[in-house]
Formats: sequence, structure tokens, C-alpha cells
Amino acid sequence: MNARQLDLIFAALVIGTGITWWLGETGHAGPAAVVAILAIAAVKGMLIIRDFMALRGIGFFWPAMVMGWLLLVQGIILATYWKGH
Repeated sequence: MNARQLDLIFAALVIGTGITWWLGETGHAGPAAVVAILAIAAVKGMLIIRDFMALRGIGFFWPAMVMGWLLLVQGIILATYWKGH
């Protein structure tokens, strides 16, 4: 992966962070906001796992394990939110 691709991925991470910050700071609440924030976090996590942790193209096991962990944690957060909401 070249530096330009990494720069674009980094820019996407910064934009995703900005959007989630904006959602929180402007008082957006409710299930739609929570799902949007978790979806952005999932995309950011997958970009980090694949590109910054260098797990792109090394096979199936390790990327699947780390992405599975990410989705498990997000599922627990979502279930906890729904239970308390």
C-alpha cells in the first residue's frame, strides 16, 4: 500500500471522527444516532485493522479474529443500549 492510499484512509478516519463528534456535540440522541455512531466506528475499526495493523492480505484467520472481536464489542454495546433504552 502506498503513502497516498494511507493518507486517504487517514483522512476518512479523521472525517469519521469529526462526524461522530458532531453527532454528540449537537445533542443527537436515540437509536438512529447510536446506530450511526456504531456504524462509523465499525468502518473506522475495519480500516485500522486492515491497513494500519497491516492485516490486509495475510490470510483469513487473524483479520477475522480481530474484526470478530470488534463486531462482538459493538454488538454488546448495542444490546446494552437497547436494553436500557
